[in-house]
Amino acid sequence: MKIVIEFYRTREADDAHAVLGRETAEAADLEDAIEIARLLAGTLNMPQRPDAMTIADTNGATLYSGVLASEAIK
Repeated sequence: MKIVIEFYRTREADDAHAVLGRETAEAADLEDAIEIARLLAGTLNMPQRPDAMTIADTNGATLYSGVLASEAIK
C-alpha cells in the first residue's frame, strides 16, 4: 500500500503541530509502515528532530498517529 508519512513537532502549550517533513513510501501493512516511518525519522534531514508522526493512506485517511520515542530517532 502507498502511504504518506508526516513528521512534526508538537507545542505543549496549545497542542499546535509544525510539520517538519513529509514522505511517501510503499509498505506491506501497517506494521511495516510504522517501521519505515521510524527509520526515516532518524535518517531524513529535517530542520528539527520530530517528536511525533502520522501515517495516512493516499486518500488522507489516518492509519496511525503516535509519538516517536527518543531512542528510535537518535
